[in-house]
Amino acid sequence: MTARAATGRVTRRRVRTRANLLDAAFAVFAAKGFGRVSIEEVCEAAGYSRGAFYSNFDTLDELFFALYEQRAGLIAEQVTAALASDGPDLDVPAAVERVTEVLLLDRDWLLVKTDFLVHAARDPEVARTLLKHRARLRRAIADRLARARGHTALPAALGDAGQAAHAVVAVYDGVTTQLLLDRDVAGARVWLGQLLTALLTDGGARQ
Repeated sequence: MTARAATGRVTRRRVRTRANLLDAAFAVFAAKGFGRVSIEEVCEAAGYSRGAFYSNFDTLDELFFALYEQRAGLIAEQVTAALASDGPDLDVPAAVERVTEVLLLDRDWLLVKTDFLVHAARDPEVARTLLKHRARLRRAIADRLARARGHTALPAALGDAGQAAHAVVAVYDGVTTQLLLDRDVAGARVWLGQLLTALLTDGGARQ
């Protein structure tokens, strides 16, 4: 066996171990809350030793950041893909429908995200991490709205594309907060679609 082949196997095994630790941590964080979870509990849920944990993460905070980055990145990719399928013209109802169909509205993720938000509110360094990922989601939306300017009429009250993206994310935050309480995923998708369509078409002004 060559050194390169052995290294490849080790690398693949490490990638698998890291992924399994992230999956196990997600389940434990969602069930118990970030502040109530120990490294030992994550290792037990994943079926690994503490050594496996420390070969991938230095601290539980680092694992938490990695988990947040993974899920937040997925959401940004979902939104980007859903908004990239047409040209400069923006069919708002159709685009909103695509986004709400694919967008991750998983209650366990929302519980973990809320833990991260509370953690960030008390720690400026964590807050910077959270703001960076929220900015990535807003950029995906703002880039699409900017391409539509001059081709599709958007409500003037929203301001520029960046401000409009802030408003869209605020709607998402509100709907997902309600979802945490009522657990109605289907209702959340419908409500999100209605609110975004009204927001982006100035629907309230025409009623």
